[in-house]
Amino acid sequence: MRHNRKFLTGKKINPFPIPKNTDVVDLVDNHFQAYNAARLREACQLFAEKMLNPNVTVGMSITGALTPAGLGGSCIVPLMEAGFVDWIVSTGANLYHDTHFAIGHSLHQGSPFIDDRVLRKQAVIRIYDILFEYKVLLDTDDYYRKVIDIPEFQKEMSTAEFHHRMGRYISERERVLKVKSKSILGTAYKLGIPVYTSSPGDSSIGMNVAERALFGNQLRFDVCADVNETAGIVLDAKQHGGLSGVLVFGGGSPKNFLLQTEPQIQEVLKIDEKGHDFFIQVTDARPDTGGLSGATPSEAVSWGKIDPDKLPDAVVAYLDSTLALPIMTSYALAKRKPRRPKRLYDRRFEMVERLKREAERAYKKYHQTRLDNYHI
Repeated sequence: MRHNRKFLTGKKINPFPIPKNTDVVDLVDNHFQAYNAARLREACQLFAEKMLNPNVTVGMSITGALTPAGLGGSCIVPLMEAGFVDWIVSTGANLYHDTHFAIGHSLHQGSPFIDDRVLRKQAVIRIYDILFEYKVLLDTDDYYRKVIDIPEFQKEMSTAEFHHRMGRYISERERVLKVKSKSILGTAYKLGIPVYTSSPGDSSIGMNVAERALFGNQLRFDVCADVNETAGIVLDAKQHGGLSGVLVFGGGSPKNFLLQTEPQIQEVLKIDEKGHDFFIQVTDARPDTGGLSGATPSEAVSWGKIDPDKLPDAVVAYLDSTLALPIMTSYALAKRKPRRPKRLYDRRFEMVERLKREAERAYKKYHQTRLDNYHI
């Protein structure tokens, strides 16, 4: 049966006991052997061995209530500080809840089986098995409204600019309060990492911006700038001889906003491009119900989101982000030395100008081709 050998070239399944005090790298590489454990192993290895090369620009999207579970300060911030994440698309909720810690509040482990009617009477908020005082929301709302009223916020801006400006104040609050953990926005400000929210009205941050607008505040979010800036980031990475990798935790609007950069470049702006080079997604959604519509690697190829030639460098692990993110973070930090921060925020306008120039060239070529086809 010599013809079957090509199917049996993989590493042999290891049934031996896990050693005492094994580290994360050994656990992942040698004991995550099948099913979604194997997909997580592949994701860890792809991230550490290929996506973290110096010429790869890494974009991360985060959805689900990850920061209330502490994963902002414990995982996302260390990845940012190591230079392993270059730009971020997040739900506003994750950034809002991350701010609770930055301004001195605490969230607590609890049970998902408490009577929520009792919690409501006791002014306690529940996020599954995370519990905190209702006052935490009120104080965080007050904090955002006070900062939003500062003169420098009285204009239209991209969500990246808003988060950068807000990050300066959050970072200073952390310093004054001597908060031991670090926030996503405070860290992003220091490292020049642009942070976008694809649906800026869909969170308590957006709700408070709307409240201030009701009384004359001039802050407005420029969503067109967000689209152009993110497309500019990806095009700049590819045209400078580099590669683009996407790291997707969960799904929703941030996932699509991260991935749509390539269709924006190819389909809308007519620029010759092939798609993202590396793709990792951690999700519990299913493609057959529409929960992963347009975003499994093979389906994303049809949209131009993923380079078809790079499809082997795409992994989907079907499991909980709160399990995968700590493991992937620990694995990457153990395997790779820190990268120099790319400080993409500082180059936003430059990258958008490049995008505009390339689009103008592409439009001329596209329209001339159409004229030639019509023999005009």
